[in-house]
Amino acid sequence: MSKDAVTTATAAPRTDAAPTPADAGDAGYSKDLKHRHVNMIAIGGAIGTGLFLGAGGRLHDAGPALALAYLVCGVFAFFVVRALGELVLYRPSSGSFVSYAREFLGEKGAYVAGWMYFLNWSTTGIADITAIALYTHYWSMFTSIPQWVLALIALAVVLAVNLISVKIFGEMEFWFAIVKVATLVGFMLIGIFLLATQHEVGGQTPGPSVIGDHGGVFPHGVMPVVLVMQGVIFAYAALELVGVAAGETAEPEKVVPRAVNSIMWRVALFYVGSVVLLALLLPGTAYSADESPFVTVLSKIGVSGAGDVMNLVVLTAAMSSLNSGLYSTGRILRSMAAAGSAPRFTARMNRSQVPYGGILLTCAVCVLGVGLNYLMPAQAFEIVLNVASLGVVSTWVIIMICHLVFVRRAKAGRLTRPSFRLPGSPVTELTTIAFLLAVLCLMWNDPEIGRKTLLLIPVIAAMLTAGWFGVRRRVARNADRAVAPEGPTARQ
Repeated sequence: MSKDAVTTATAAPRTDAAPTPADAGDAGYSKDLKHRHVNMIAIGGAIGTGLFLGAGGRLHDAGPALALAYLVCGVFAFFVVRALGELVLYRPSSGSFVSYAREFLGEKGAYVAGWMYFLNWSTTGIADITAIALYTHYWSMFTSIPQWVLALIALAVVLAVNLISVKIFGEMEFWFAIVKVATLVGFMLIGIFLLATQHEVGGQTPGPSVIGDHGGVFPHGVMPVVLVMQGVIFAYAALELVGVAAGETAEPEKVVPRAVNSIMWRVALFYVGSVVLLALLLPGTAYSADESPFVTVLSKIGVSGAGDVMNLVVLTAAMSSLNSGLYSTGRILRSMAAAGSAPRFTARMNRSQVPYGGILLTCAVCVLGVGLNYLMPAQAFEIVLNVASLGVVSTWVIIMICHLVFVRRAKAGRLTRPSFRLPGSPVTELTTIAFLLAVLCLMWNDPEIGRKTLLLIPVIAAMLTAGWFGVRRRVARNADRAVAPEGPTARQ
């Protein structure tokens, strides 16, 4: 086959190679997500409550070195999304990495990938509705309403938006991202102004002396920086949404490379840049986990209403996360249902081409979270956040393993890699996997949260094993009945 028969964008497989397998769960979707939607989904995935709220407590624990933690984790997060982006251009799929796990790791790999991702987003959804209820209680007019009622209302609103159409989801994410970006840019401009004019913040002159006079870059040593890595990785947890959204855009070969490549500079600008500014304006001890670090700075310079504005922003970020979780799990579960590893009803779609079955299953777990908010309102957020972190790490590891197998098959001549590639393979994948596993192991040094989280791994493994024995016959029957599709259409 001639070289010009392969497009530089999609790099379709060679005619003498094995045909590209299709995902039966891809059939029936609309292609209504535009470039601006996917671009803002990428931004929204890179900016969330992990920065707006979580950075305060981490700055207090780790000091200015938190910026280094965000940078290191950001680099590995970019590697993961870049690897996923290459797989997307090889074969766009709304099943995303679960579909690729099926192709490169087999049905067991897809089963583990899908249910760990579901675990991630369903528990994250509980964390999100809990956060929304807590943020809403900030305003006195809502304090008399029970936390579980506010959580249920938030879930109902976002569920309704998700069920209408993918275009409405895209618009909602677009404007959520606009709010978050505008807030960060506004704060960074204020911070730069304070630095340039040497305006006092909380009785201190901002600048490098703030860091130097309070213990330097590592005021509490290296270990606190290591321990915050778990939370930093969770802050980047929604970046893989780009891969899921690509299945519902008309031109993934144009949209995905731009969205993926922009992630790195966004991480550097918004996360690292914001943390550096915060460290230059106030010492780490001035921040706390109970308040957004941006509110802390703005209140120190007498900006009235800073708390109200930032509370609205973190509320928006939590709504965005919940919105994204329902969207992505609906698509992932439909891909799994087509193979037999998820309940049949999760494959159902409504007239708007929305996989409502999978979305409703995720909502069912979130309703359990409403009960958790009723029984244990004070501990609900931390409990589910720890479980979700395991899902994030497992998802990223599976993506990198899929990419390793993908590259190996390409070298064997069984398929052709697109021109948009993850650099440095296989070293990049192996280094990323080692880093992610190291973060898990280091969590053992945190007896309060990290150690309890790790002890959940055998429990989750046992549940996955039991579940596989429950669905393996159905998976085998579906595989026997499957007929290789001849084009983009597939059996629903």
